[in-house]
Amino acid sequence: MKIVIASDHAGFEYKNILLAKIKADGFDITDLGTFDTKPVDYPDCAADVATAIQQGRADRGILICGSGVGVSVAVNKFKGIRGGVCHDTYSAHQCVEHDDANVLCIGERVIGIEPAKEIITAFLQAKFTHEERHQRRLDKINAIESSNMK
Repeated sequence: MKIVIASDHAGFEYKNILLAKIKADGFDITDLGTFDTKPVDYPDCAADVATAIQQGRADRGILICGSGVGVSVAVNKFKGIRGGVCHDTYSAHQCVEHDDANVLCIGERVIGIEPAKEIITAFLQAKFTHEERHQRRLDKINAIESSNMK
């Protein structure tokens, strides 16, 4: 599985720690920035992750900002992208298993680094179940997306 990770300045510290952990876990991961603590705009980070997934350069993405909310709002504006803010392991695996989420959004100012590591692991190990009820709901989400994202 190919992973991309990005953050704004408020998620920079966690991005670097989590990047090292994900590499150590054996995943193919690409760092899309930011590469220092100078202020940057989180929509740009979200766009980089979304574009990488849309172009097939990555299967999943991880975005980190101060709260996780800003990057989530931005990344969900891209067709085919389903990003969830997760600050617990249940939500992290459930969003993939039930909703086929492909981007995890977390907030450096919201959770500690150890829970963040566990959340990342839960997200990356999860797989979409393809159960009929989950597929039916995902199909409805895709239909809404198709009619509203031209």
